[in-house]
Amino acid sequence: MAERRLLVDMETKELPVSTQADLLGLNRTGLYYSPVPPSERDLAVKACIDNIYTEHPFYGYRRICKVLNSKYSLGINHKAVLRHMHEMGIQAIYPRQNTSKPEPGNPIYPYLLKGLEIDHPNHVWSIDITYIPIKTDWLYLVAIIDWFSRYVLSWELSDSMEIDFVLNACQKALDKAVPEIMNSDQGSHFTSPKYTHIFLDAGSRISMDHRGRAYDNIFIERLWRSVKHEDVYLNGYETPRDARIGINRYLRFYNEERLHSSIQYQTPEAVYYAKSP
Repeated sequence: MAERRLLVDMETKELPVSTQADLLGLNRTGLYYSPVPPSERDLAVKACIDNIYTEHPFYGYRRICKVLNSKYSLGINHKAVLRHMHEMGIQAIYPRQNTSKPEPGNPIYPYLLKGLEIDHPNHVWSIDITYIPIKTDWLYLVAIIDWFSRYVLSWELSDSMEIDFVLNACQKALDKAVPEIMNSDQGSHFTSPKYTHIFLDAGSRISMDHRGRAYDNIFIERLWRSVKHEDVYLNGYETPRDARIGINRYLRFYNEERLHSSIQYQTPEAVYYAKSP
């Protein structure tokens, strides 16, 4: 084979893309590929699924499929619904066999909250992730809440389910205080040593919900309903920036102004800081 001359851009000192592709044996077409944005129908289907699931988190994909077809006339099959739910990171909360397993090899911690009287701030925190629909795409919201006061200690938005946004939220919360017990579900993010070691190293104990029982984490489930019904669904955010600004505004209202009947019509901020050591 004749020796190939390499032409280098003298300003950037980089090989042309075509030469790099030839050297690596790659098809140049793939190097210029731009991801196809989700279709309007896919976004609409996901928005409907999110609405149904927020109201009825015990619905499985077959029942959600029935509602989508009977109430919204979407003409969708259960396999497509299951695919959407997988992309959204959601599943029905009832127990079932061999589904939504934690990452193999990651330890599962016992549920520590059964019968526990939670009587002061930073006694128990919870963390969870929920799906946030926006006009042209979707996002994932993670939040950490104090059980006693309902105070939201930190939150982060991400356009992917990579673990970094979860870890960032954890670190922001720990900059304020350290919980005695940190509770979560058994999802792969929360069984990851990257997550558990943050709290174990800080001196917290790890608690995990029983498999398939989201209501073990009831207070953060109620937070999601409030965020969606009182903010996300009403505002219909168009861009990630809009969602970030709007959700930040709502969570400040939730913490500082919204009166909660479960804490004698006080605000979470007032209860958290009044009784926090």
